[in-house]
Amino acid sequence: MNFPNLKFQDYLHLRPEPKGLDVVCKLQHFALITYAIDPARFKDIIPARFKLDTIQYQGQEKALMSVVPFIDVDFTSAVYPFPKFQMGQTNYRIYVIDQETQQRCVWFLGTTLDSWTVFVPRIAWILPWHKAVISFDCQQDEQGLYQKYHMTTQCEWASSEIQLIQSSEDVWQFEGFPDLETYRVYLTHPLAGFYHRRDGKLGTYRVWHDRLQPRPAKLHHARFELLARMNLVSFEDQLQPYSVLIEPVNEFTIYLPPTVLG
Repeated sequence: MNFPNLKFQDYLHLRPEPKGLDVVCKLQHFALITYAIDPARFKDIIPARFKLDTIQYQGQEKALMSVVPFIDVDFTSAVYPFPKFQMGQTNYRIYVIDQETQQRCVWFLGTTLDSWTVFVPRIAWILPWHKAVISFDCQQDEQGLYQKYHMTTQCEWASSEIQLIQSSEDVWQFEGFPDLETYRVYLTHPLAGFYHRRDGKLGTYRVWHDRLQPRPAKLHHARFELLARMNLVSFEDQLQPYSVLIEPVNEFTIYLPPTVLG
């Protein structure tokens, strides 16, 4: 199975004009800790509308899933004057293809959020978001590389802890993709997310961002309670990710409210 070449020029587009409830925020200490997982482990997780966007890795077909921690900075309305919020967040996302549109997108298992505002998406939109206490302890050198990246999450649904480190000698890992650009488009540029709402219905929302500029890093320690509990990645295997990327800060536009698909 040969993975197709993906080009940023085919995926980048101008930002749709925000309106209504749309928000804008900067994502600080944005990391992607990605695991290559046996597709069979997602058998009862991914709805029939979607198929896993798999690669060939170490001689086997694998699905990819990323844990994505960051701090929302200057989270505010994209349209109206509004207070700005700051909060830690971690997303758990699986790379899939929507078979109705053939669009590459992500399936969200859920999100942890360190803010009282979690009750807005959780109650008003019934999103699979969960209240957490999240702390970041990060140090960067003069080049912006992370000498220290330590994040902990206390959450009944998905407690976690990670330690990352970065140097100019870290190399890109993109086995299973034809080139580095394809890997970067695949991993960093899905703009549509789908999920099961807490009432079981299918939901979706869209984001926009410019081309992200992460750099490779290394994982020193990881413990993701959710991945072990769901039998997706054991605690032992969590220490061997497919790849690790970090970008110090980027900016997203999030188009709200989410859409209910049934």
